[in-house]
Amino acid sequence: MGELRTVHTADAPEAIGPYSQAIVTEGWIFVSGQIPIDPATGELVAGDIGVQANRVLENVRAVVETAGGAMESVVKTTVYLDDMDNFGRVNEIYARHFGEARPARATIEAGGLPRGVAVEIDVIARVIEG
Repeated sequence: MGELRTVHTADAPEAIGPYSQAIVTEGWIFVSGQIPIDPATGELVAGDIGVQANRVLENVRAVVETAGGAMESVVKTTVYLDDMDNFGRVNEIYARHFGEARPARATIEAGGLPRGVAVEIDVIARVIEG
C-alpha cells in the first residue's frame, strides 16, 4: 500500500473530530465531508441552502487544491441533504463550482447532519501531475 499523506489547510474548516480534512495516497485525494463553516471564523455561515452549498464547495475546493488537485480532477462526490426539496437549488450552486466537469455523484437525504447543517459534501479526486 502507498504512503498516506494527511492534508491540512487554513482555507477550510478544521476537522471537528478525529479525522483529517483529506488523505492523499497513490495519486488519489479523499476529502472528508465539508459543511458550511467559514474557516476564517470557525462559525457556520448564516443564510439559505444556496449560501450554505456555496460555502461547502468553497471548502471542498480549498482542500482539493491544497492536496494537489482541482475541481476538474474530482471524480466522485457524495452530497448529503437534510431535505431533498433543496436538491434543485444545490444543483445550481454545484454546477457553478464544477463548470463543465461532471463527476459521478450520489445525493442522499440524511436524517441529520453535523451541527444541524442543511448540506454536507465529500469528494474523491485525482492529484494533478506536473
